[in-house]
Amino acid sequence: MTLISMLIALIVERLAVRSDAWQFWPYARKYLSFSRTSAIARLASHPQGQYLWLVLPGLLYALLLWLIDSGLVSLVLNTLVLLVCIGCWHYRQQYKHYLNATERGDNEAAFLTMQQISKDAGLTEQELSYGQRLVWLNFRYYAAVLFWFALFGGAGALTYALLRQLSEPVLWQADAETAVTETELVAVEEGTETYQAQQAEVDPDAESNAAPASQWLDDLQPLQRLMFWADWLPARIFGLGLALVGHFSRASAALIGFFANTHAPASTVITTVAKAAEPLPEDSYNCSEETACMVQLSKRNVLFFLALVAVLTLSGWVR
Repeated sequence: MTLISMLIALIVERLAVRSDAWQFWPYARKYLSFSRTSAIARLASHPQGQYLWLVLPGLLYALLLWLIDSGLVSLVLNTLVLLVCIGCWHYRQQYKHYLNATERGDNEAAFLTMQQISKDAGLTEQELSYGQRLVWLNFRYYAAVLFWFALFGGAGALTYALLRQLSEPVLWQADAETAVTETELVAVEEGTETYQAQQAEVDPDAESNAAPASQWLDDLQPLQRLMFWADWLPARIFGLGLALVGHFSRASAALIGFFANTHAPASTVITTVAKAAEPLPEDSYNCSEETACMVQLSKRNVLFFLALVAVLTLSGWVR
């Protein structure tokens, strides 16, 4: 059933999912707002209780499936939960705008779009190429979610998705700022000059409106710690997958050092191994050729993981 849920969710997400109702960030924002005004506010503010607060939705979901005790209902619910957890229409739209900008030769618009992607995802490493940033997003929204779904079902995917969204700056941006961002993306589609004109119209109070939410998230001390360990094992396993579907000798050499290095962040592992797995000429970086190759590498890696899950399912290791 795990493999069936994965296949259905991936197919539907590619073909039919568009609205915010099928993305995870609105639900994460609602949970955040509810926690600030309800009885569990004390739990979220307690240093030890924050751990429970972060995994509470996943635990409640697992309890719900246990009480229902129906294979068919579990299949449907797990598929729907996985579909929401991998929803990344926001980033897919940004990537589309980037491709359109490169097709018309507007390098500045392409640069600004990639900067917006990095800002929304919380990527601070400026030395990363465009393709490496897309590989990282693919890992966060597909590979890692599928990994935890394979281990713990919908509860695992739900918990990881919550940690991921709380770690992304785009979650707690004010509604006014989010609206401006969407307008900017359309402007990028039309050209750099229009984009720059829209930049001048940004509400200066947007950041101040977002400040309370972001400050509240900063008080969640276990968040980054749990996020680090939630990414640690999947990053190295999918790094191995990148090596197997890419340039094995170069990628495996880059990956081996990260197994002994427990402090290396997952973003460093994934982007370094991806660059080694898909060797390209230096002059092709930050161009459409590089991004296309990196995206294809990520897709091959996900297909490899699905094949692995299929083998484990047939052998009885995964239900």
